[in-house]
Amino acid sequence: MMNSICTKYWQLILAQGVCVGLGSGCLFVPSIAVVATYFTTKRAFATGIAVGGSSIGGIIFPITFRRLQPVIGFGWATRVIGFITLALLAIAIAVMRTRLPPKPGRSLFQPSAVKNKTFSLVSFGMLVGFIGLYVPMFYIQSYALTKQITSNTDYAFYLLSVLNAGSFFGRILPNFLADKTGPMNMLVLCTLAAGTLCLVWIAITDVAGITVFAALYGFFAGAYVSLLPPVIVELTPDMSVVGTWMGMSLFIGAFGLLVGNPVVGALVNIPKRQFAAGQGFAGGTLLLGAGMMAVALVLQMRHLKKWKV
Repeated sequence: MMNSICTKYWQLILAQGVCVGLGSGCLFVPSIAVVATYFTTKRAFATGIAVGGSSIGGIIFPITFRRLQPVIGFGWATRVIGFITLALLAIAIAVMRTRLPPKPGRSLFQPSAVKNKTFSLVSFGMLVGFIGLYVPMFYIQSYALTKQITSNTDYAFYLLSVLNAGSFFGRILPNFLADKTGPMNMLVLCTLAAGTLCLVWIAITDVAGITVFAALYGFFAGAYVSLLPPVIVELTPDMSVVGTWMGMSLFIGAFGLLVGNPVVGALVNIPKRQFAAGQGFAGGTLLLGAGMMAVALVLQMRHLKKWKV
């Protein structure tokens, strides 16, 4: 709602950056943590369904704004999205209940989590992966237009919707399989796939290729986001503190989101290397993150003294 009346850049920083950022963080972690406490055998699948809602929003809201803005203006187009969000969240708030009460005196930081080598490795692997994860989402449209893959701005715009559509399925199917194979096993595979696709993106020069890339990358990037919570839940020794462990892990990972896209923005402007440097950087960070999580997987299996196939 504050976005709709902003007239200066600093006002957008406060409304969109600070308020929406804080609100989204406070919304995401508790909602996923609450869902996780209600399931044991199908926990990853349930979490994937919960996280999948944001992909549907990623498809609908950009199209909604693009259609409404020329008709009713920026202010009211933004307010319409605000009212939709308010109504949907009111339903969620009304029905959400915690199954396990938090332990008395629980703090925001638990030293035992940091001492867990697997948890620390996963969290820092998440940070590295997040550096490159959202690069295609920010740059796929400008890439398609700059490289003259398409001159149709409407088609370039809908590439983001294709990516989010792939993300929806990526947040459901891999999580369903993760209940059988183990969430960390699936996370390593999907992160490797996302990193490899970022490197393949460098060679894409036609409409069919960029469309297929958008769908596939969306699938594996969505799996990355939706598999992280079940992995943290699996590492948490006590479900009453799962929110704390998840919050700590995502706090570490958020620094990757903070620095990744600005760095790639600078790399994209390197003369004669338009986009290739940024694409390679994104792919490299995802592959490095996958490697760190693979090491964490080995540590976890040694701890459990069994391999999940």
